[in-house]
Amino acid sequence: MEISWVFIVFGSWLLALAFFLKIFNHPKRKLPPGPKPWPIIGNLNLLGSLPHVSLHHLSQKYGDLMLLKFGSKPVLVASSPEMAKEILKTHDAIFASRPALAAGKYTSFNYSDMTWAPYGAHWRQTRKICLTELLNPRTLNSLEYIRVEERRTLISRLFTLSGKPILLKDHLTLFTLRTINRLIMSETYCSDQSNSDASIVTYERLQWMFDEWFVLSGFINLGDWIPWLSWFDLQGYVKRMKALGKNMTEFYEYVLENHKAKRQAEENYIPKDMVDAMLHLADDPNLEIELTTDSMMGLIHDLVGGGTDTTATTIEWAFQELLRRPNIIEKAHQELDRAIGRERWVEEEDFSQLPYIDAIIKETFRLHPLCALLPPHYSVEDCNVAGYEIPKGTTVFVSAWSLGRNPKYWDRPEEFIPERFIENNMDIKGQNFALLPFSSGRRRCPGYSLGMKVVRTTMANLLHGFNWKLAGDTKPEDISMEEIYGLTIHPKKPISLIMEPRLSLHLY
Repeated sequence: MEISWVFIVFGSWLLALAFFLKIFNHPKRKLPPGPKPWPIIGNLNLLGSLPHVSLHHLSQKYGDLMLLKFGSKPVLVASSPEMAKEILKTHDAIFASRPALAAGKYTSFNYSDMTWAPYGAHWRQTRKICLTELLNPRTLNSLEYIRVEERRTLISRLFTLSGKPILLKDHLTLFTLRTINRLIMSETYCSDQSNSDASIVTYERLQWMFDEWFVLSGFINLGDWIPWLSWFDLQGYVKRMKALGKNMTEFYEYVLENHKAKRQAEENYIPKDMVDAMLHLADDPNLEIELTTDSMMGLIHDLVGGGTDTTATTIEWAFQELLRRPNIIEKAHQELDRAIGRERWVEEEDFSQLPYIDAIIKETFRLHPLCALLPPHYSVEDCNVAGYEIPKGTTVFVSAWSLGRNPKYWDRPEEFIPERFIENNMDIKGQNFALLPFSSGRRRCPGYSLGMKVVRTTMANLLHGFNWKLAGDTKPEDISMEEIYGLTIHPKKPISLIMEPRLSLHLY
């Protein structure tokens, strides 16, 4: 009995010693500054309906690198070019993964697309396929005729509406859906009527799917941050995600089966589009990771989703700004008349002659980035960022919205001034961290080249082909810059426009 008590006392002494040694040998970690979290909810109470704006205001109080708690989980926010560089370049490998959020599970084929897939062999192979097989310069150049045809269809459609008020957003959405679907799948797989035998969905239905995806992928879902609440789905987001996932699966499975049937019908079938190329690769026994149906649906979704909403939204924001400042449109017209003339349309190879149009696009990216908060990164190990200790398992947001409004880098940051990019021909491919419309590092958007081709030529030809004015009694100062939040940010109040042709009529 006495021996037992000796062991108990001695063991207790060892445990106490180990506890105190741990305290003295591991002093409190130096974490980035941030607001004090509340029990259970953390700092979620500080996020309004526009989280990027809330975080921007918080960063002005706590600094360019701040640490919050969403529920019980640590969230790091980088709001300056220096801090963005730390995350996306200096420590790129550590922050290259993604958090396991409900949006990735239910709307991205169980994390099978490039947007939500964790960093690893599957993601690396998918990105390699995308860059080397699907979006390489040779493939993009060979498909230029589709971009030209759809652009001319857009111009002709707008011409028939000359003098009438329109919502440009509706026409841009249809144009980008048709263009991207044809580039990737040869056909649009959509129709204007729900009973068409040539399609599975209407344009309206397909656009709803992408709108819903971008909204749900950007929402703060409470169950992601307070896990025990996930069972209740208090906001109803998971229910919407599951319904959307079902719709998307039906559409992409139809596309894949349609392409498989065409391949089987011809003995020596020649791939005609990106889906054909994908199916051909899936038969390759040397692939490191099997290209499953989920993987292919995820990749198709990356290509279609990434090329539709982002393109249309960028041009829509540009026109919201331009109609507030008609003098900018006049300068653009002068450049177009000088470089292109009034007897032809702008082609992709003309763009090196249009620095002012390029400046308008860059200024739009600055004030209205494609993603106000870049898709979240996730730390796979402990690391030190700018002298602060960042624990493993931290979700990281880089605020592209804050980068574009940083007064240290931008003169009069709240004003739309394209001329700033004439004086400073800034890179937008991810090398200059003050402007990151396509992100940077391992997770940089692989569709950058295709996206820029479509945005540039569409923007240039809309300005080249038409004179634009506000409909009704709307004045430039009446145009609202209010936003709707999602993975991409949309104008809350789209403007009604009237256009008139400004080139020779036979061109339309």
